[in-house]
Amino acid sequence: MSVVWNYFQVSPSDVKVAICNDCKASGMRGGTKISAFNTSNLISHLRMNHSESYETFVQQSNEKKQQGPAGLKQKTQITLKESNEKRQKYAKDHPRAKAINRKIIECIALDNQPFSIVQDAGFTKLVEFLEPRFTMPSLRYLTDVCLPELHSVVYSHVEKLIADAVSISFTTDIWSSSVSQVSMLSLTAQWLDNDFVLKKSVLHSQECRGSHTAEAIASAFEGMFETWKIPKENVHVVVRDNARNMAKAASEFGVPSLPCMAHTLQLAVNGGALSQRSIADALAVGRRVVGHFKHSPLACSRFEDIQKELNMPVKKLQQDVSTRWNSTYYMMQSLVEQKRALSAYAADYELPTTLTATQWGIMEKMITLLEPFEQLTRDISFAEATAADVIPGVVSLTRLLAKTDESDQGVQTAKHTLLEAVGKRFDGVQTEPLYAIATMVDARYKDRYFDPDKKEEARNMLLKVVDEMASVGSDQEEDAAGASAQNPPPKRARTGRLLDMYQEILTENDVPKHTTGKLALQVHAYLGEATIPKTACPFKYWGSTQIRFPALARVARKYLTAPCTSVDSERLFSAVSHVIDEKRNRIHCNNAEMLIFIQKNLPLTYMDKGKN
Repeated sequence: MSVVWNYFQVSPSDVKVAICNDCKASGMRGGTKISAFNTSNLISHLRMNHSESYETFVQQSNEKKQQGPAGLKQKTQITLKESNEKRQKYAKDHPRAKAINRKIIECIALDNQPFSIVQDAGFTKLVEFLEPRFTMPSLRYLTDVCLPELHSVVYSHVEKLIADAVSISFTTDIWSSSVSQVSMLSLTAQWLDNDFVLKKSVLHSQECRGSHTAEAIASAFEGMFETWKIPKENVHVVVRDNARNMAKAASEFGVPSLPCMAHTLQLAVNGGALSQRSIADALAVGRRVVGHFKHSPLACSRFEDIQKELNMPVKKLQQDVSTRWNSTYYMMQSLVEQKRALSAYAADYELPTTLTATQWGIMEKMITLLEPFEQLTRDISFAEATAADVIPGVVSLTRLLAKTDESDQGVQTAKHTLLEAVGKRFDGVQTEPLYAIATMVDARYKDRYFDPDKKEEARNMLLKVVDEMASVGSDQEEDAAGASAQNPPPKRARTGRLLDMYQEILTENDVPKHTTGKLALQVHAYLGEATIPKTACPFKYWGSTQIRFPALARVARKYLTAPCTSVDSERLFSAVSHVIDEKRNRIHCNNAEMLIFIQKNLPLTYMDKGKN
């Protein structure tokens, strides 16, 4: 059996196909019958795509040729020079040594390991066992040579992807470390390629020194975009938080920006409901109860025993975070779920405080009231959520809050205040072109979620942008008539009262009025078709429909790049907090940024290798 099978495996669905263990690419085994199978294609794949594995394969093949039928090496005389060479350590510039060094840096970046791992006894023994001829590099060699080399490789790959993108959207945020005096400014990018496949990349997580003024941030933006040679005309939008300095920085830099929808929801819920006196008092008591178990292992173990006695799942109470309203929602949920266990605990042991019957009722009703907000927050935090989700989400949420329900008793004031807060925080979203046009070209929504007096204005916005982009485009316009595109498969299931509002709004809206003109007819035909399911993917829709609506497809490729939240930047800083932690609180910011860049963008190189 050929040693090439150390690097491949037979496809479980088709014996004629082999799958590469490294990049998961598939290749034919050389024929349609078993008797015709060979390994030529597999060896070529190794030689062209995996040079390290190919070298090992050649070495293993040569060793196998020296073995007899029983697997024993033939008695061949080797020279003293050859014997010494087999014991000699690799030089630093040896291909095998360089390949291992690269894998060590990848391990450090991907797994958030400290550079000092190369000095750990267990790791060094493992590497020595796997390759006795390899000499472990020094910390200085890793940080000064190996890390920049890998960063350069990944950087070149991302640079090529960015250069091919016509319209790019960005997210940005500022993060301050809790273990060192370091602040970092992020910049993430996302765009749609010609096949309407969403691409994402982390461009920067650089140190942000000094005061975080709008002028300083705008200057940092200028340096970032110059580094990547991204002209301002290619910047569709920058999504940032609601802080004034970030909004002013984007304005001074001269690029359009939008606030993060998740941050806006945070402000609406905090100001509209959680600040109510009775609700705030109930939450304060709940926090003290949760804190009692968080800070007492004995209390925690006693609580677990009670849960088991009551045949309840063993769960810990969740502590909320002031900057995340949904964490307060989850804390209330965990308290209400454990109401029986908490009552039993209070009967036998001492608690710092207890919730009254009225406060329990307030929590239960607030969970029901805030459930649509939590669902909307989850929806807009998905990787494929776009600015098109803002208007339908706000309109559906507003309609739901305006409805009266029996469960509102006791929280009517909070519900009314929430409705006012949502209306105030999201005032004007239907007339904001970046939101309106994105909603119109999202086949799940189109013009169905606009107020009657705003719908015509939204259509005119779309027609204007279609006309402007068509005048500079080179694609041939096609007739709007034709068979409707097949709906893309669902990507996720959604249930709940908020979804009912989406459907209710769709059923109330008619198709648009007839319009004239070539491009206008194309827009009319698109808007006249039924919307695709809420769970479908708008990117897949345009990937299969762009031939019928080429002018609209160009608009969709631009406006659907915009995310509706800065979640990508916030998730980036979650990774940064693992890089700059207590074990690495003195790491240089340049090295930290290179590690984060590699960690987030290295998978892009793996994916593209698999396509080749």
